[in-house]
Amino acid sequence: MTGRPARESGRVSLFLAVALTGVLAIISLAYDGAGQLRTLQRADNLAAEAARSGGQMIDRRRAIEGGPTEIDEVAARSAVTDYLAAAGGVGGHDVSFPVVDGEKRIRVRVSITYRRDLLGLFGIRKTATVTGEATARALTGAP
Repeated sequence: MTGRPARESGRVSLFLAVALTGVLAIISLAYDGAGQLRTLQRADNLAAEAARSGGQMIDRRRAIEGGPTEIDEVAARSAVTDYLAAAGGVGGHDVSFPVVDGEKRIRVRVSITYRRDLLGLFGIRKTATVTGEATARALTGAP
């Protein structure tokens, strides 16, 4: 016999179980937080590249006739959809054409769903939807 009272037996095990749960929660926050930030960065990058792709679709007929270079909305929407389909993993996207200072631009919003691997163990929603947005304009000549 070690001389310890029987009522103290098992206290170290209880402390370790509680402490390890806390450590696992912190690791889960770091892991899934970093994963969600990577997904947000990917959404921003995809939106920027899709906007660039759509911004290259100009109305050629008007440009050849000497008119202003303007984004062709139908062709730009198609280019954005094709680019995002090839990239994969995109939950949805939205394309708009705001006019800023008399110039038509293309704005693309991309939504991607991130699946939380570890935080779901603690009762937090298993998925998070992140959104990236970018705007592009058609440039002709020097910026």
